Amino acid sequence: MMQKATKSTLKSKDYHDFQKYLENMCGIVLGDNKQYLVDSRLNKMLHEHKLASLGELLEKLNKDRNRELTNKVVEAMTTNETSWFRDIHPFNTLKDRIFPELAKNRRAPIRIWSAACSSGQEPYSISMTVNEFQASNPGMLNSDVQLVATDISPAILAAAEKGRYDDMAMARGLSPERKKKYFRETPNYWQINPIVKSRIQFKTMNLLQSYALLGRFDIIFCRNVLIYFSTESKREILEKMCRCLNPGGYLFLGGSESIAGITDKLDMVRTHGGVVYQLKP
Repeated sequence: MMQKATKSTLKSKDYHDFQKYLENMCGIVLGDNKQYLVDSRLNKMLHEHKLASLGELLEKLNKDRNRELTNKVVEAMTTNETSWFRDIHPFNTLKDRIFPELAKNRRAPIRIWSAACSSGQEPYSISMTVNEFQASNPGMLNSDVQLVATDISPAILAAAEKGRYDDMAMARGLSPERKKKYFRETPNYWQINPIVKSRIQFKTMNLLQSYALLGRFDIIFCRNVLIYFSTESKREILEKMCRCLNPGGYLFLGGSESIAGITDKLDMVRTHGGVVYQLKP
């Protein structure tokens, strides 16, 4: 017999106030039917802080201006769904098109940004792709490759920087060959290869804040992130990312994401298995 979904006990006003709070803090827009999600992700926090309701949590957040508690709320509400080499086409596009193009007459390091990197699988997958390109094209990519990986959650970013993964995480999208080549097994976890790790600098960052300190990039990965933002926030993020791209730079978005009606500064380039956006001249 099918079980009925648990009905949310959140008060309507508390939920609407929380929607506004979350959007103001990190840009995430909750739909009007996501009460169950708030219930499931914040119940434990309410219990830990001896708070009876979402309304009491909001009151505490607004009154105390407690950065640690704010971070916990944002971390709880941020989706950290990820896997190795997710949607393989961006990584194939790097090897087949973008790296060969950037390698021509290159002196400065190639710089790549993995935005909203979650637990690190994306930037580490990019770094493995660099290794594989260099191995199959000796001498072509003479310049260094530098990666910057950012996320709004300090806790998830700290875990990503350690480069340690359990068996469940290792089973998602990672071939046995790559597992053997790029990881060292310990009694409790798998440790990423130091060479793969050494290219990446991890930084805590809210995408609604300034990008000025990040510098310029040849490639930006911002996949499956914009779907959580309002149209105006999407426009702001894309405009700032375009300013961060070097001339002819590339932007990868998620398969269900589009720039239509948001920015006209990027051209859509079709590649085998998907698309990538390139900064217009």
